[in-house]
Amino acid sequence: MSRVAKQPVDLPQGVTATITADVVTLKGAKGTLSVPLKGGVKVVQADKHLEVQYDDDNRMQAGATRAHLANIVEGVTKGYERKLELVGVGYRAAVQGKVLNLTLGYSHPITVDMPEGITIEAPSQTEIVIKGIDKQRVGQIAAEIRELRPPEPYKGKGVRYAGEQISLKEGKKK
Repeated sequence: MSRVAKQPVDLPQGVTATITADVVTLKGAKGTLSVPLKGGVKVVQADKHLEVQYDDDNRMQAGATRAHLANIVEGVTKGYERKLELVGVGYRAAVQGKVLNLTLGYSHPITVDMPEGITIEAPSQTEIVIKGIDKQRVGQIAAEIRELRPPEPYKGKGVRYAGEQISLKEGKKK
């Protein structure tokens, strides 16, 4: 038995679920998201929570489906947020309309277009905040921005997640 799939997903006040044979759609205050269902996995609504039912062959898919449902419930109620920090002399970020402009020490500025459903803010020149209701998309956009200039191991310069610890290498000895 899957331990993850056994636990029900609670539906907070204001979240409604629409269950069909192959898709579960959740609608909340922040928006609407849906989870496709694999074969052998069913979702049943009982009172104020969702329960995942499955065949013994589909244990892993049932646990993943339950985890996706829990992430979506949190996304449509609270939303997700990922913070990035720019470390380095002259590294800057600015938002102009639907475009994030980055200066990361290259010979040219870098522009990143905001995808639909994601908002990017730059509270200061060295901070970037990515917000949205889909946990996977928020994390993916944050990873793509970080990949433009990942932290280097000698001085730690680059784009890093807020609170990320970079283990620095010792420099060349004389």
